[in-house]
Amino acid sequence: MKITIFQLSLFGINTYLVSDTVTGDCAVIDPGMITPQEEQAISNFIETNRLHLTHIINTHLHIDHAAGIAYLQRKYGAPVYAHPDDAILGERIDAQAQMFGIGEKLENVTDTIPLKDGDVIHIGQGTLEVIHVPGHSPGSIALYDQEDGFLIAGDILFAGSVGRTDLPGGSHDQLIGGIKSRLLPLPSDTVVYPGHGPATTIGHEAKYNPFLR
Repeated sequence: MKITIFQLSLFGINTYLVSDTVTGDCAVIDPGMITPQEEQAISNFIETNRLHLTHIINTHLHIDHAAGIAYLQRKYGAPVYAHPDDAILGERIDAQAQMFGIGEKLENVTDTIPLKDGDVIHIGQGTLEVIHVPGHSPGSIALYDQEDGFLIAGDILFAGSVGRTDLPGGSHDQLIGGIKSRLLPLPSDTVVYPGHGPATTIGHEAKYNPFLR
């Protein structure tokens, strides 16, 4: 599958579009669009490349990863997938906006298809495996494409860092334990696409990430 990165303004969120080059089916992962221009950039890419949006997937439901869900649902009618342990976060998108001083009116996320650890999401002929790694949020997941050798890690793992654990439902011990037991055993050349910042690899983080020593 092909992965396209949109770097957006809300907390520097990376929104990913994963597409099957054979069928044209695609998924938007962590839609963080908060301005009309950002919404249009996603739509223009989908329509210019004649893609069919079949999935909206969230690695977790913090506001920066979920701000653009309502727009995509209205425009394309695609279902939203997330881990049920983050349902309370989705129900409080408006409260999250107030907490972070975000003036835009954003819609809560209440109707999601639940994902659990080990689920396989089919996007055209490609697949993403769900890996549940709580700690940043209770329902944080990573999405692993074994065939193409990449991992969309949300806010679990970053280049040289890990997700913050001081927000409600966070646990540093749970996060570090989950990264070490669930992510680091992946092939060392697996490319890690995080929710913020540049891409890295599993091998690089296993060797150099100071939080994982």
